[in-house]
Amino acid sequence: MKHITATLINLYHVCHRELWLHANEIRMEHTSDIVTEGKLIGEHTYTDRAAKYTEVQLEGIKIDYYDARNKVVHEIKKSDKMEAAHEAQVKYYLYKLKQYGIEGATGILEYPTLRLTSQIVLTDEDVVQIQRWEADIISIISQEEMPGVIDKPVCKKCSYYEFCYC
Repeated sequence: MKHITATLINLYHVCHRELWLHANEIRMEHTSDIVTEGKLIGEHTYTDRAAKYTEVQLEGIKIDYYDARNKVVHEIKKSDKMEAAHEAQVKYYLYKLKQYGIEGATGILEYPTLRLTSQIVLTDEDVVQIQRWEADIISIISQEEMPGVIDKPVCKKCSYYEFCYC
């Protein structure tokens, strides 16, 4: 059985086809200028963070910026167009931290180019919801055939666009 990752949680909220492709190791992100731009924003926006905060890797997650003293996950994103998916990803980080005994951690979702931040907390309802997401993801990625295209405006900027539509 494949491990659920925070990336899969994010993709679950965006596109089940991309989720399936990514989980089955068909990756197209390296061809996307938008993905590259997002990585650059994350790496160059808060240059002092690497010295100030810790990188945390646990089963299924890699948190780039974790403030261990205040128990705060910092997640940087380029655009808020997929905010629900971003929130789900941060909640998954908090869920995994809780599973490893780190109680009371919170998150800050940051959109530096938009100058926006959102506070993220994990509730008991979120924990139940995340467990459902995990079960759904296992079901989706275990299918023999990939899900169909979703044909939404978000598709035009997706790194899998040519794969899906050409």
